Amino acid sequence: MQDFKQLKVWQKSHAMVLRIYAATMTFPDHERYGITGQMRRAAASVPANIAEGCARASRTEFCQFLHVSAGSASELEYFLLLARDLRLFTDKQHAALYASLYEIRRMLTGLIQQVDPRRFSPNPVKTKSASNQIAHPIPPVRSSLTKD
Repeated sequence: MQDFKQLKVWQKSHAMVLRIYAATMTFPDHERYGITGQMRRAAASVPANIAEGCARASRTEFCQFLHVSAGSASELEYFLLLARDLRLFTDKQHAALYASLYEIRRMLTGLIQQVDPRRFSPNPVKTKSASNQIAHPIPPVRSSLTKD
């Protein structure tokens, strides 16, 4: 179990939620239960699933929650496009939010690749391509993904 607040991807996704809440304050009242609520829920789901995954006991479970988080990021991407197309966001607002989301998605992808238990074997095994090479055990999470 690790402290989710130390992960840079959680910090950036939490900041994104705050930006989404601020940006949707200007949406029409009749959208409160429409795009406003859906966009806010999708945004909040990204850091929430990172946090929940950090509390899990295994890499497999952590990775599953990271995948859910990535799915929520994709959902948010759609709502950003929809808000722009409905003229609820200016092109400039959309571009700024999209750039932040793109960075978060890249970070999530990197973290998923790093912790995915299918990438590593707990017991060293010989590979087919080079029978004299042995696969490495699961490495620890890189410190570059945590707050300095």
